[in-house]
Amino acid sequence: MKNKVVELDVREDIKNKLEPFQKIMSAVSGLDAEDVFILHAPFKPIPLFGVLKAKGFEYKTEEIDKKHWKVIFTKSGESK
Repeated sequence: MKNKVVELDVREDIKNKLEPFQKIMSAVSGLDAEDVFILHAPFKPIPLFGVLKAKGFEYKTEEIDKKHWKVIFTKSGESK
């Protein structure tokens, strides 16, 4: 079975002063072990790291541009 990849870009939401937390939580809610969630944000979303770590995700960050961060969250096998 192939791992699922969900990609979400919240840069426009944040630019328009919209809170993307619910959108992010919806995106990760259906992910299983080894599935991947890719988030594009205008800054390094440090508060989100702890929230998703508690849900069993590990992450890698990459600064694409001055206002473009790409964070790859991978759900670990032991958490559900």
